[in-house]
Amino acid sequence: MKKSSIFGLVVIAIAIAVIISVYANSSTYGSFNDATKTTSELHIVGHLNKAKELYFDATKDANYFSFYMKDNKGEERKVVFTGTKPEDFERSEQLVLTGTMVGNEFHASAILMKCPSKYQQGELKTTELKAKSASI
Repeated sequence: MKKSSIFGLVVIAIAIAVIISVYANSSTYGSFNDATKTTSELHIVGHLNKAKELYFDATKDANYFSFYMKDNKGEERKVVFTGTKPEDFERSEQLVLTGTMVGNEFHASAILMKCPSKYQQGELKTTELKAKSASI
């Protein structure tokens, strides 16, 4: 075989390996039901259940925030976020959580909020928050 043919095969093999690794590391959208069946990180779209309590006590633990969310399929779960409570969280119209299930709770590593704009009627304002590393 010629050196150029071997080099071409090596380049193709590396490209396939890169594509597979990127695809394996990308998280997908799902529901709480899907999150219970997998250990990989998922994006879950839903809305805040305003009838249930939001828990954030900065004097006890400023990096613990929990709330209840319903996904788009109607399943409700408790969500734990290791970070501070986002500003105007109660006003959010839609939430996109990134994280994994731990028991019956969804532990979010990031929260993306879609809120109505304060300044222009009908426009949505988007805010993204990342969780802090837990030190136990």
